[in-house]
Amino acid sequence: MPETGPVHELRLVVTATDYDEAVRFYRDVLGMPMRDAFESPDGRVTILEAGVATLEIADPNQAEFIDRVEVGRRVAGHLRVALQVDDAVAMTRTLEAGGATVLAEATRTPWDSLNARLTGPAGLQLTLFQELGPG
Repeated sequence: MPETGPVHELRLVVTATDYDEAVRFYRDVLGMPMRDAFESPDGRVTILEAGVATLEIADPNQAEFIDRVEVGRRVAGHLRVALQVDDAVAMTRTLEAGGATVLAEATRTPWDSLNARLTGPAGLQLTLFQELGPG
């Protein structure tokens, strides 16, 4: 899988009402490279590279379980973006300094990853996950 930046996998896309802040945060703070941008009298869109994209669908019980593991309680709405990164702890600090709110520090999960939970621009809830493997 080719490297395109610090994010390896994006699992969901969001429309932001504060477009400029969202572009700044995800492009400049998180480091997702810009592929293209378009502007017209009807609006603007910026396309950021995110490596591999998947759609993860969870039932309410699993979503609640994931929230309990990562945060300790149910906090996510029906949309959450999970971003695979090389270092969940360091990226948490970077995003916090860039304006994200940390909901839970990185913790080892039962599925052998190190996961942190934050809220980014547009109220988008983010899971940063670092694959650890058995250990």
